[in-house]
Amino acid sequence: MSSTAGGGSTQTDGPPTGPAERLGFKPGMVIQELGWDTDTDDDLRIAIEDAIDADLVDTDYGNVVDAVLLWWRAEDGDLVDGLVDSLTDLVGGGAIWLLTPKVGRPNAVDPADIAEAAPIAGLSQTTTAAVSKDWSATRLVAPKTPA
Repeated sequence: MSSTAGGGSTQTDGPPTGPAERLGFKPGMVIQELGWDTDTDDDLRIAIEDAIDADLVDTDYGNVVDAVLLWWRAEDGDLVDGLVDSLTDLVGGGAIWLLTPKVGRPNAVDPADIAEAAPIAGLSQTTTAAVSKDWSATRLVAPKTPA
């Protein structure tokens, strides 16, 4: 821990504290946001932008990205198609964070649907995290292939 000017302390090591840190976002990362709409969690978006010290990019970015933040609702269509589309700009080894309304919320996505869609899109589900009052996040990665 390090002392601050106010006499308090700040934790420099240890478990991640905020939602952006729990998602593994760090300064300098390029995060592409897909599926934004008026129902997305602006506090989470701001926390992520603060964590990466940059704005989120969209589909017009035109370069590779370190991770994709995919907001998805039950009414958004075919999840497999959405996941495949989100791979377009993702760097090898990058992750897709699939953000879905929590169970019991309007347009919630059944966890079984995610478990079924991920392998069809060529992805493996690794982690699920609560990131806000209304949204949960599921980390999806492409399986490592032998070199």
